Amino acid sequence: MAIRIRLGVRARFEPGVEVRVVALVNSGFEADTPQLLVPMKLAVKLGLYQRLPEARIESYGTSAGPVRMYVLPQALDVWVEEPDAESPVVITDAVISDVEVEVLISDYLAGELGLIGEDFRHGVWRLRTDQLGKQRSSYPPQKWV
Repeated sequence: MAIRIRLGVRARFEPGVEVRVVALVNSGFEADTPQLLVPMKLAVKLGLYQRLPEARIESYGTSAGPVRMYVLPQALDVWVEEPDAESPVVITDAVISDVEVEVLISDYLAGELGLIGEDFRHGVWRLRTDQLGKQRSSYPPQKWV
């Protein structure tokens, strides 16, 4: 099992478009800014697809080799949404993939959201603002196919 978090995501270009997603925390997704990898199907739902001509194309290293993806800087507002807690809203780059089917949280974004992985094997995590000993469970994967 891995750590998957429920997020609220709002496109900053389209103020009315807001969705709830389950996203995989990927500490191997190293970034210099807060970044959320968004599958193409979700990008369409958020209204980001029409903005691809404005995006820059960047190369990302993956276990399968380099992959080129679209980046829309500061395109999203993102926050953790739990029944008993919410994180602050973080302004985040949208990294749009036409290959990936899961939403991925970069290391930088995980830090800004205050996520702490307690047990990656069993999907246990907490928020930095939680009391010590608080354990939150991972959500099932959400595939955007």
